[in-house]
Amino acid sequence: MNHTLPAAASQGPSSGTVAADVPTTEGVPRFSKGSALAVLVCWLLVVFDGYDLIVYGTVQSSLISGTGWGLTKATAGTIGSMAFLGMMIGAIFAGRMADSWGRRKTILGCAIVFSIFTILCAFAPNAAVFGGLRLLAGIGLGGLVPSANALVAELVPAKWRSSIATLMMSGVPIGGSLAALVGIPLIPAFGWQAMFLVAVLALVIVVPLGFRFIPETLAPGTAKGRKSKGSAGFGSLLRAPYLGVSILFALATIATLFAWYGLGTWLPNLMQLAGYNLGSALTFALALNLGAVAGSVITAWAGTRFGPIPTAIAAAAVAAVGLSALLVSPPVAVVYLALVLAGVGTHGTQCLIIAAVASHYPDHLRGTALGWALGTGRIGAVIAPQVGGLLLAAGMGVNSNFLAFAGAAAIAAVLLAGVGIKITSKNPQGARNV
Repeated sequence: MNHTLPAAASQGPSSGTVAADVPTTEGVPRFSKGSALAVLVCWLLVVFDGYDLIVYGTVQSSLISGTGWGLTKATAGTIGSMAFLGMMIGAIFAGRMADSWGRRKTILGCAIVFSIFTILCAFAPNAAVFGGLRLLAGIGLGGLVPSANALVAELVPAKWRSSIATLMMSGVPIGGSLAALVGIPLIPAFGWQAMFLVAVLALVIVVPLGFRFIPETLAPGTAKGRKSKGSAGFGSLLRAPYLGVSILFALATIATLFAWYGLGTWLPNLMQLAGYNLGSALTFALALNLGAVAGSVITAWAGTRFGPIPTAIAAAAVAAVGLSALLVSPPVAVVYLALVLAGVGTHGTQCLIIAAVASHYPDHLRGTALGWALGTGRIGAVIAPQVGGLLLAAGMGVNSNFLAFAGAAAIAAVLLAGVGIKITSKNPQGARNV
């Protein structure tokens, strides 16, 4: 397969390239079989990305009680933050690399990095080495999503970008659901180490598929020409006409990822502290992630119908309501419903922010803009495990975590309303696209 694709018809005002195997009709690319295969492989990589993100939450109790590493709730939260710190680094730089070096190289490189270092976590001899390996795996995890979304946005017609980007991101909660499902039988039978060895499947199956089916959408010489003109880079995002929206997108992503990854890291442990056994606690995590899968589908439809930003505001509000319901210690059935709503809202908001960023910025800035939003947004993911652990260590109880995550979702809704107002005021006709 030819992986370096020539320039073709534009998808937008500043597009220079699309995949060579994407047929066009009057300059607009169709969603071809080749494009579908590339999107499917990217989705599979995102599934493993999601698995690797949530897997720490499933083994956290085992690491605290069964390793002899001397972990406390606070230090376990610190280790949980290491992967997210790596993700922040990876997301910021991989988005820029994808715009400069090419989408394909960046995607596959990130997949190889997170797979290898996740596998090595199974052999960590102590907490320090384990945390370092999670940091390195996080660089690959964080770099994959903005790079994959930049590529997918160039493989499909503009009218389908929101739906496809949102559906592709369903891989994150599906991977998280698999982590919870696999953990129920695997941890008691084989120990926590087996959970990290699952990443072998990504390395030996999905990565080779990526080399076969993922094309390069950035034409030879394009990145070099853009760099020489200074038309791409973080500086472009932080000056007119993008400054205000770029900052609001980043802050909204920080708040959203604080809620989503805080829950992903601490939920099983929180439910155990609330009196449930490990199996029940993992089913609560499964409910959260299944809600996120449903949220991907629901928000894909709603984002296309009503626009990503209005739908994201509603999704963030739903997450805040669901998490607030947990504060009153409701019956078990209501707990499951609240966690499903939290999954729908938190992950749905994240997916819709990605879709909005991909639609709002021109092609030559798309990877950089996605890297900026997701990279700075990882600040929320980095501090959430720390905050959760510190609140518990301070004796503030399980509800303190749920209150913090609900508040973050509410803040995200307010910030996204600011994005909508700013875009509408500048471009009333095109505002509905985002």
